[in-house]
This record gives sequence, C-alpha cells and structure tokens, in this order.
Amino acid sequence: MTWAEIRNQMFGQLSLPGVPPNPSQIISKAGLTHIITMDLHQKEIQGFFSFPVDNLRASPFLLQYIQEEIPNYRNAVIVAKSPDAAKRAQSYAERLRLGLAVIHGEAQCTELDMDDGRHSPPMVKNATVHPGLELPLMMAKEKPPITVVGDVGGRIAIIVDDIIDDVESFVAAAEILKERGAYKIYVMATHGILSAEAPRLIEESSIDEVVVTNTVPHEVQKLQCPKIKTVDISLILSEAIRRIHNGESMAYLFRNITVDD
Repeated sequence: MTWAEIRNQMFGQLSLPGVPPNPSQIISKAGLTHIITMDLHQKEIQGFFSFPVDNLRASPFLLQYIQEEIPNYRNAVIVAKSPDAAKRAQSYAERLRLGLAVIHGEAQCTELDMDDGRHSPPMVKNATVHPGLELPLMMAKEKPPITVVGDVGGRIAIIVDDIIDDVESFVAAAEILKERGAYKIYVMATHGILSAEAPRLIEESSIDEVVVTNTVPHEVQKLQCPKIKTVDISLILSEAIRRIHNGESMAYLFRNITVDD
C-alpha cells in the first residue's frame, strides 16, 4: 500500500491527486477543534484554519521582566535589529515609555563575498527593446552600510524579536550598538531555539543577557551559556486551556494587546 493510499484511508481525499493536503485539513480531520499558539511568526497563519486559533502573546511577560529585572531600565532604548522588526519594537517602546532605535543596512561585502552569486546576474538572451519604447532607467536597490537610526549612546539597548535561533545577526547588532555607545545590551525574544553554536557565540559576544520564554526547551543551552535567562509563560497557557474548557471568553487574555505585539 502506498503512502497516498494510507493517507486517504486515514484522512479521506483531502486534496487533488499528487497535491499534498493542507496541514490544517489534516489537523481538522484528526479531530482538533481549537488551537492555542504563542507569537506566531506570521499571524496570517490563523486564517488557514476552519476552527478557532488563539494566538497568545508573550509580550506582557517580557515587559514585566524588563521592568522588574533590568536595573535602571528607564535609561534604556528599545532596538529593532532590522526595519522588519520595527513594529514590534515600537509597541514595546510605547508601552514602556522609552525611546526607539532601528538598525538598518548590512555589512558591506568584500572580495571574498563575491562567490555567492549576487554580483553575477544571469545573461539575458533577448534584450531587444522596441525602437519606440523608452523606459526610465530603474536604479538597482542597494542596502547602505550598517547604521543605527536613533540615539543609543550611554543607554541600555534592548533588542526585541519573536524568535532567536541563528544568533549571528544578534551578535552583529550588539557589536554595532556597543560601538555606538550602548553600555549594556539585552536580547528579548519569545522562542529561544538557540541551535548549533548559538550558546557559545552568545557567551563570547557583547550581549549581556538573552531573555527567552519556555515555549521551546533550552535547558542544555542554558548550561552552556549562563547569559541565557528564561521567563515562564505557563500561566497564560493554563488559563487559556481552562477558559476554553469552561466555555469562557478569551478576551481577558488579550486586553491591551495590539496586532504589532
């Protein structure tokens, strides 16, 4: 019996022949009627399911940690390590009444970086343009050298993101912030995957502390790097389960929560 026949026996014909079934269809067919998530990387994922998906937020716990565990946090600035993370950082900054900084640009490539293909576009076989058609010349996009938009001199820098796995970008951001005068650097993220050499790189970096929640087990990484701290978010998960079980409203868990969190 082929995998397709086994799948169809278990879940029925959920898709066209040769097309993988939608994971949400498999989950629904298996009997699930409600899903609880924590800080989805793309919130639009909720729309792929035909039943309720409650995407809880870790931001209240991380904000509480900043207020209670970071000495003199009023002298801090919230940092987005890229423009893509600016909305989350802005939300944190507004709640804490702190300033905002954004790291923009990328490290400029050297001769050794030329083998990654970005400087070798494919040849265009037919570049003929109609004689009567004159298009304006489109300038190529080019990221500037890494710079920090915002003042971090003499401040505590708190980088916020939803996930931290490969830490090279965080380490590079910390170096830039240190060069710009930040005297202490924290990284706050919901999901601490911290795979491969992440603990060692953090330990050797300018980062003073990495704070993540316990959505992903990382006990081994903490043994390798004392800079990694954990915030427990089990309270909100257990309360969400209790409310769903008793048919109570989930609105209380989302009070003062914005889409950008």
